[in-house]
Amino acid sequence: MAKGNLQRCLDVVFPFEGGYVDHPRDPGGATNMGITFDVLRKWRGKPITKQDVRDLTKAEAEQIYARNYARPLHFDDLPIGIDLTTLDFGINSGVSRSARYLQAVVSAKQDGVIGEADTLPKVKTANPRDVIKKLCARRLSFVQSLKIWDTFGKGWSRRIAHMEATALSWVSSKSQLEADAKDARNKSAGQGTVAVGTGAGGVGIDQAAGAPVGILLVVVAVVAGVFIVRAVINGQRAKALAEAAANQA
Repeated sequence: MAKGNLQRCLDVVFPFEGGYVDHPRDPGGATNMGITFDVLRKWRGKPITKQDVRDLTKAEAEQIYARNYARPLHFDDLPIGIDLTTLDFGINSGVSRSARYLQAVVSAKQDGVIGEADTLPKVKTANPRDVIKKLCARRLSFVQSLKIWDTFGKGWSRRIAHMEATALSWVSSKSQLEADAKDARNKSAGQGTVAVGTGAGGVGIDQAAGAPVGILLVVVAVVAGVFIVRAVINGQRAKALAEAAANQA
């Protein structure tokens, strides 16, 4: 990778992938450093066991990330910051999906293949801060739609917040990051207020009139829950952005 940013990005990714896990609700099954059983089997081209996954070295994991994820995503051709958010999305949710979502952000043809004729020119001329924010927002919406969100959601949203903040720190000034953190804090506070208001009966008397009590309570709980989740997510973003700003020269 001529640009020389892959190792820098992997150093950000690895802490979130962790070591060996085999969670019963994770469709990837046995996984180590983000490399699933099937990915490792295909990479080695022969039958493997869970012990092989457990014994995977960081050096081999980095080779897999470089060949199977960075290369098809044209990592080395992506601008700094956008490369991190696109790569991490691809590692976590699939290369084709990451490419399609990036293409949607820059209004390119959404075929899941990043190419020099359409996607890359649009990515390179776009505002990197806007692309990073929009791609992370779309990624968050995607993972929230998954059935296993309740199990893994808090970790996913924290990871996305960290990737967004780190990527932005590479293309932003300290004052820009501070403003981003303030905006996220304000959103979190506002959403928390709405959640409390809804839980206290803020659905509205006119809307509630005539509705069965059971249904009304469910509606109130659902609406309040949505705003609580949003408040938590923006709280995570605020924290990550504030930390990035504090570390900025």
